[in-house]
Amino acid sequence: MASIVLLSVKQTAQTKAKRCLGSRLKGVAGADGPCMTLFSGKEWLSRGLSLRFMSHGTAGRSGAGATKRGALAFSGAAAVTAAAVVGFLANANHFQRAEMATKMPQNAKKKREEEEGSIAERCRGFMSTPVTDISVLEEKKNEMSTRMEMLIMETQAEFCKALEEVDGGTFKVDKWKRKEGGGGISCVMQDGKVFEKAGVNVSVVFGYLTEEAAKQMRSRGKVLKGKDGKLPFCAMGVSSVIHPKNPHIPTVHFNYRYFEIEEEDGTKQWWFGGGTDLTPVYIDREDAFLFHNTLKEACDKHHPKYYAEFKKWCDRYFYVRHRGETRGIGGIFFDDLDSPNQEEVFKFVKSCARTVVPCYLPIVKKHLNDSFTQEEKDWQQVRRGRYVEFNLVYDRGVKFGLATPGSRIESILMSLPLTARWEYMHEPSKGSREAEMLEVLRNPKEWV
Repeated sequence: MASIVLLSVKQTAQTKAKRCLGSRLKGVAGADGPCMTLFSGKEWLSRGLSLRFMSHGTAGRSGAGATKRGALAFSGAAAVTAAAVVGFLANANHFQRAEMATKMPQNAKKKREEEEGSIAERCRGFMSTPVTDISVLEEKKNEMSTRMEMLIMETQAEFCKALEEVDGGTFKVDKWKRKEGGGGISCVMQDGKVFEKAGVNVSVVFGYLTEEAAKQMRSRGKVLKGKDGKLPFCAMGVSSVIHPKNPHIPTVHFNYRYFEIEEEDGTKQWWFGGGTDLTPVYIDREDAFLFHNTLKEACDKHHPKYYAEFKKWCDRYFYVRHRGETRGIGGIFFDDLDSPNQEEVFKFVKSCARTVVPCYLPIVKKHLNDSFTQEEKDWQQVRRGRYVEFNLVYDRGVKFGLATPGSRIESILMSLPLTARWEYMHEPSKGSREAEMLEVLRNPKEWV
């Protein structure tokens, strides 16, 4: 049975308002593990934190060697409006039958204590040891680079374990090193019962920006001044693309990353980017509402304008210009975000990362046993072809990776499906569900 409990914890108030919107749903796939048990035996937490609306302009800076207090900004997943609540309740019975749940921790204080535990203890639940040596992480425990690396490792582990529980398969864990500096952990599951290809990557790399990579950043308005033409950088992030077998289960993608560049005078520019988006083959309005509303809840906890702003940004970014259509039904997307300040934005990033299981796994569970025809499978393959086109032609992460020496090509191209299809002059029949999907892609909708 399904229940949503809304918890709003304001920093300026000590009261907690709880509202039950239904009865409890049975278990949702969770990732247990000693590192950060966000889902096992607990419920997902939504913490409201007041944040000022960020600018999209000058990158945050901090003096070399000084504590970074610049500004990060991430978008997340967020608040429930009155209309959204009514919509969810209207759809509750369907999701109850699918045994979906959105959960909230019973003991927020205990959860915070776990998050503040030793680095070594938290690492025990990861898919692999971190890219950076644990002793170095312990030594630099309070630095943003360490906190971000721990967050992306935790996100990878939680999502992988949730997917393994649903599929019954096991991720292949591939830890790799980059000769120029850093490395990553690629987790891939292929030909599973549910997922044709599921990849969840972590990368932590450093070195010097190539001129091509610097040119891409300058084209986005970055002012970069290197010493002797060199720009030391550090970049880290977690990214995932899930391609299910069943055409009624949508593809999902998320990416959350942190970037830092040292200029000739020793100052550092830094920013965050990322987002989560959904690419269904067929429109299911209940799924679209659940997905977007989960993201909106996380965004609204930080600023009421975040969701609307980042939803529009997502629709603009994931646009296949040569086809005149979006890649999917969107979600949230942001890049080059560096305000209001580093600590507040990092909290925003964590809110975003914590949505990846609750915004997707309920949809997977709902459609696990849906039957489909060969025609529906063929349409899925056509849509995957569009997915490939966007990733290879427009995606910034792919372009940056391919332009960075020592990049791991297998990990960069992990986002591509095992199979896809290109049909000459393909156009769905009028009035069909395929035509309905195409109409939404050509004219993005508001889902909450």
